[in-house]
Amino acid sequence: MKRNVLVLGSTGSIGRSTLEVIRMHRSRFNVVGLSANANIELLMKQAKEFNVDMIAVSSPKGTVDKHEGIITGQNAQVELIRHTKPDIVLNGISGSAGFLPSLETVRMGITLAIANKESMVIGGRFIKEEAAKNDVQIIPVDSEHSAIFQCLRGEASNSVKRLILTASGGPFRDIPKEKLGGVTPEMALRHPTWSMGKRITIDSATMMNKGLEIIEASWLFDMDVKDIDVWIHPQSIIHSMVEFEDTSIKAQMGFPDMKIPISYALGWPFRLPTDLPSLEVSNVPAIEFFPPDPDRFPALGLARQAAAKPQLACIMNAADEVAVDAFLRRRIHFDQIIEIVEASMEGLYNEEIHSPEDIVMLDKKTREYTRKLIK
Repeated sequence: MKRNVLVLGSTGSIGRSTLEVIRMHRSRFNVVGLSANANIELLMKQAKEFNVDMIAVSSPKGTVDKHEGIITGQNAQVELIRHTKPDIVLNGISGSAGFLPSLETVRMGITLAIANKESMVIGGRFIKEEAAKNDVQIIPVDSEHSAIFQCLRGEASNSVKRLILTASGGPFRDIPKEKLGGVTPEMALRHPTWSMGKRITIDSATMMNKGLEIIEASWLFDMDVKDIDVWIHPQSIIHSMVEFEDTSIKAQMGFPDMKIPISYALGWPFRLPTDLPSLEVSNVPAIEFFPPDPDRFPALGLARQAAAKPQLACIMNAADEVAVDAFLRRRIHFDQIIEIVEASMEGLYNEEIHSPEDIVMLDKKTREYTRKLIK
């Protein structure tokens, strides 16, 4: 039987790759809903191609003709989940806007394929609680977390010693720290390995992306952050590793293409064939690993601090979104991004989170606070 799939963020990088995978397997999947933030033109084209009756637009540019089948507004994605009741939701929304849709998915007992790492960073506690209550499977889509998920399959959870997240190191892994202030948005957006959206590409350059992934991994796999390492691996062939108590290490390898973890998530517990080229081991370049420089990449240390207090993780993520946007608009320098994030974390340190609603409020408060800092 076909699986009914809802793709959130279908006009973004992850969403477009998801639809490419579905194109390869039209006999297996039925797209029941699509959502976008503002790109209504592309969204309508996608809906027509996949014969989708229900779409959602949270922040349309210009006016959208309201009629049956189109949901608009800030809560549009959550309403779309409730209307379509799919078998699986692939959440490819960018930023903290993906949290409430992730939470609603597991509350409804629907399988969650999660590419929106911010959901777990700011609200992992609530998502894991609801998933356990409703016996829902959460399948990671990020290449690193998908790799770990695959390596853990068939293994006893108490046999895991540590998780090893790999990182390309971004475009500035070899640039002297004192030159980072002169980095332009154009330079930072030229990622050496992956093709991604703007925010995640800048986060890769600062390694904030890897900091967020440390927190995400701790929630997804019930691991203490002290047992999660990060190794820079420029070739991006090994996507992450797991070390077990007997010191054996499992690694997942493949070309750096998001269609691979996406197809694994959509087909789970089975693997779907793809039209991607095979990785010929004989042609793989020399594989390197080295530790990240904590002075060049302070975001990693900040993330480890934030993991101890959920409110700090929420503040860190929201402040980073604002700071990255300011950098892209040339209002701050590249090396000020993490300074601003840290200042926001210090200024709002005493805030508390007791509910999902508190997360939404703190996210908003942090954005306002960070914008004032930048001014």
